[in-house]
Amino acid sequence: MRQGFEATTEDITVQVQVFYLADQSKPDSGQFIWAYHVTIINRGRFAVQLLRRSWCITDAHGRVQTVHGEGVVGEQPVIEPGAQYEYTSGTPLSTPSGFMTGQYHMQVVASGAPFDIAIPTFSLDSPHQNTRLH
Repeated sequence: MRQGFEATTEDITVQVQVFYLADQSKPDSGQFIWAYHVTIINRGRFAVQLLRRSWCITDAHGRVQTVHGEGVVGEQPVIEPGAQYEYTSGTPLSTPSGFMTGQYHMQVVASGAPFDIAIPTFSLDSPHQNTRLH
């Protein structure tokens, strides 16, 4: 299942596409795996650097996991004006659905001025979720 999500903060756009990984998931064992592909587009006039990330991952039972770390996938990329940076990562859940949201902690390269940009909230939906309305 593919879904796209987008948020713009300042002149930085974050786009996320989500993929349920059926071949890596084990629904009978309560293991559901998703990949997400992120594109960060710098529509501004200045080069920026992604320094850190903060994620909030919520499963279908409302359990929340927070993740903080340096950069993304081992990198702290500099994104020039008009350029973009892409990476793919993933997350497991013990429930068939959930959602993720977060922030990238950035800085303007020339001045060192820090700022945060929103990662759009995106849903993690598998074909195994209960879609009945109660």
